[in-house]
Amino acid sequence: MTGIELIGNLDVDLIPFHLFYFSHNNEPTLLFLPPPDSVREEGQRWQQPIPRSSSVQGHDPEAKRVCLSICLSGGQGCGCLTETGLMTGMAFSLEERLQLGIHGLLPPCFLSQDVQLLRVLKNYEMKRDDLDRYVFLMGLQDRNEKLFYRVLTSDTERFMPIVYTPTVGLACQMYGLAFRRPRGLFITIHDLTHISTVLQSWPEKDIRAVCVTDGERILGLGDLGCYGMGIPVGKLALYTACGGMPPQQCLPVMLDVGTDNEELLKDPLYIGLRHKRIRGQAYDDLLEEFMKAVSDRYGMDCLIQFEDFANTNAFRLLSKYRDQYCTFNDDIQGTAAVAVAGLLAALRVTKSKMSDHTIVFQGAGEAAMGIADLITMAMEKEGLPKDEALRKIWMVDSKGLIVKGRDHLTHEKERFAHEHEQMRNLVDVVHELKPTAIIGVAAISGAFTEEIIRDMASFNERPIIFALSNPTSKAECTAEQCYAITEGRGIFASGSPFAPVTLPDGRTFFPGQGNNAYVFPGVGLGVTACAIRHVTDEIFLITAETIADLVTEKDLSEGRLYPPLNTIRDVSLKLAVKIVKFAYEHKLATLYPEPEDKEAFVRSLIYSTDYDEFAVDSYHWPKDAMTIQSCKL
Repeated sequence: MTGIELIGNLDVDLIPFHLFYFSHNNEPTLLFLPPPDSVREEGQRWQQPIPRSSSVQGHDPEAKRVCLSICLSGGQGCGCLTETGLMTGMAFSLEERLQLGIHGLLPPCFLSQDVQLLRVLKNYEMKRDDLDRYVFLMGLQDRNEKLFYRVLTSDTERFMPIVYTPTVGLACQMYGLAFRRPRGLFITIHDLTHISTVLQSWPEKDIRAVCVTDGERILGLGDLGCYGMGIPVGKLALYTACGGMPPQQCLPVMLDVGTDNEELLKDPLYIGLRHKRIRGQAYDDLLEEFMKAVSDRYGMDCLIQFEDFANTNAFRLLSKYRDQYCTFNDDIQGTAAVAVAGLLAALRVTKSKMSDHTIVFQGAGEAAMGIADLITMAMEKEGLPKDEALRKIWMVDSKGLIVKGRDHLTHEKERFAHEHEQMRNLVDVVHELKPTAIIGVAAISGAFTEEIIRDMASFNERPIIFALSNPTSKAECTAEQCYAITEGRGIFASGSPFAPVTLPDGRTFFPGQGNNAYVFPGVGLGVTACAIRHVTDEIFLITAETIADLVTEKDLSEGRLYPPLNTIRDVSLKLAVKIVKFAYEHKLATLYPEPEDKEAFVRSLIYSTDYDEFAVDSYHWPKDAMTIQSCKL
């Protein structure tokens, strides 16, 4: 074997050491490495985590240098040219190439990461369409992880729509064709009672964040089964690119229980289980075992993010597990935080309070419920009683306005059912209720018709119109429609990006994109930084308020309701620091001793795209000091 394997731990004079096994010159070799100096209290995480990874990628740089130089010497250096976490390409120095046994395997050229970035950008520009660009970037992630994240952070606004919405939706639909190399862990219904064994297949042991989907409701595209793996992979890429979490601490997971998508079941390229979705008790047993297995292996403070589960499962799974594990649902709570952040920013334009508004939702699924709950919490914080806050929120689903007495309402919908005559279509609802804000989250393209937008502009001086459905093809209206019909008075936000809009009078607006990427990377960083065990709703209201506070007056004057995407790493850092402070103030954190400087502490956890140095320190003595002593025998 050429890799290094952690095979045990032992104490020497009360100092813990880790015992590693590797093959050196075809001979079994043992290596002892002490962990970083740290203090741990019972039930709490090491402030500087012990390097527990079974692959070299997870070790600190000094351990990497020592281990790699021994393990890969003697002509066994090809491994570091295929290990994505170690690969630096032609940035390897001559000394590193010699010590790692790779001299001659690379061209005789030494490039900085800046030059490598330039090469990637030139190749990127040659791609025909966004799907080709997605495949190209994912290939780079497979080859050179640090360069991949250097590319993403070099221009986040440019690359985020490629690695995540809207392009990731198309990539998921074409996942079987675009599939190159597996990323993440695939757990199936047939692995029931053996999930802990499957988790052991993943080489990294120090996992802080898991993003899991069952592929049943991928964006606005429906059931994509195993093709939905592109979503957790993309989400966790943004954990690193936007939030700075080390990628080796993130694990994408696909729970494959089958698919009800007939086209996929007939597709010879489909990579998942070829049967109808398993539901009922077997499904619940799989989720129960998965949650326990993840927490047993990675700790109770390992964050588990639910992603793109169908409405029927999303609410009940969140309700069931939120107080047992460190978990949240991004479609419910993440979407809520980013939508409420946009509303809070809009309040500065309308010069009003949240409790002054009447809001109509097009859609009553998990996103709508999450947003409505957080709006209710914000109104309560302003002093409005909860029952009055609920009465300011109306919802329209596939059967029309949700009202009291309507048949077959779920428990979630009943909370927002009010006394009113039944109405079937959104046009009539808007005309009758005269809301100050409409929010679209039903993935019905064109739902906000010209008539609806004109009505909103007639009722309100500054109508709030949020078309939050993804991908772009499912948006309720375009930015251009909103600004043109309202003559620039509309306050607009969307879920997917829209280009700037210039009106005939010369005014240019930059539509606000209510992207969940403003939320989950910073939440993930903050929650894992201080080892929070339960993610509370208050954390998401703090998130919304923090994002809104970072919107400048200049941003608002240009139509932006969110900070520019090119500042998203700074947004995530500030958000994580706010969450860490809140966690210690409210006894939610389990990492002790409590860091005095919270911002410096969070900054110390941020992933660096700079290449590690792998050469072992070497130097020469003066020649006279190295004279070989001899004598006559």
